[in-house]
Amino acid sequence: MTSAFEKKITLHMVSSLDGFIARKDNSVSWMESPGSIYEAGVSISEEEIASFLKTIDCYVLGSRTYEHSLELGWPYGDAPVVVITGRKLSSTKKNIEFYSGDLKSLVDLKLAPRYRNIWLVGGAMLCQRFLELGLVDEIRLTIAPVLLGDGLRLFGPLTEKRWNLKNVVPHKNGFVELVYSAATA
Repeated sequence: MTSAFEKKITLHMVSSLDGFIARKDNSVSWMESPGSIYEAGVSISEEEIASFLKTIDCYVLGSRTYEHSLELGWPYGDAPVVVITGRKLSSTKKNIEFYSGDLKSLVDLKLAPRYRNIWLVGGAMLCQRFLELGLVDEIRLTIAPVLLGDGLRLFGPLTEKRWNLKNVVPHKNGFVELVYSAATA
């Protein structure tokens, strides 16, 4: 099945300077502590954030990220969300779909025909699997100004692959966003 429009899967993650996305206990409270003010950085208003989030057509996340998002207050609004899980989970939200199966089939048969801007937002194992399968078109990695020393790594063992730097955005809170696109062969 081909789509009338081109889909893009963006892997989006916040990481510590030393490459961790959570502490050993899976807590992410370190993300809420801003660094010192970086005067040359940008700030983004609530309106700009809301406007940007409306451009995301669908979110894909693993079951632990799903459960953690529910605990934190569900940041995905009414946007369609696909939760990858082998467990029996349920939701009262109409915009949440649970999926267990082949990830390439999910992308090619379910997501690409319906959505253009798809964001993969965690967890680490799911992101690593998408990368291994070559399903990620863009990586948006936000680096927090903190060293954790230990925890859950974003990137595990992967096959070497080049990425093209597209943008670097320093923020006033000391965080830096790096945007990469997949290098074409």
